[in-house]
Amino acid sequence: MSLFFQPKVRVEDFEGAAMPHFVELYRTARLLAQNPAEAEDLVQEVYLQAWKSFHRFEMGTNCRAWLFKILFHRLHHFRRRWAKAANVEPFENPEDQDNLMATIPVPQEIRDEDVLKALSKVPTEFREVVLLADVQEFSYKEIAETMNLPLGTVMSRLSRGRKLLRQELAGVASSYGIEAGSDQGRQGESA
Repeated sequence: MSLFFQPKVRVEDFEGAAMPHFVELYRTARLLAQNPAEAEDLVQEVYLQAWKSFHRFEMGTNCRAWLFKILFHRLHHFRRRWAKAANVEPFENPEDQDNLMATIPVPQEIRDEDVLKALSKVPTEFREVVLLADVQEFSYKEIAETMNLPLGTVMSRLSRGRKLLRQELAGVASSYGIEAGSDQGRQGESA
């Protein structure tokens, strides 16, 4: 094969392989970026990079894992850019902050928003692995390849991430009157 020869990439092949994963990529980007506009930009960058590199993709291999690997590479690039752009100005007077707070009504059940909020409090390196394993249902091996981590590190981060998420959710459950070890909190568990 010549150095200048690249096989012709068909739009139909790219769309057929990559587009079925759009919703999963966006959902994960939304959870990681925690901002819809940034998630949209991130997914757009993923598909742009995937299109540019599609001539190197081997049809029949795991396109989903390949796209998620691109997602995490782009995410780390975006995070560096977002960190530079973040410029938060503190309140001049600490009492001003109290005037902006509203009382939040106590919900009667744990909602998706509660779980997502708890997940957002889990440190990024653990949250990423939890999302890939528990939301996207990647295998440990796929996560290790996607994130360029040793398998043992993936397993460790997943264990720690799940533990941190349980701790965050315990606080939510406690606010609803569900205590750890109570019969109400243990419904659905087998003996």
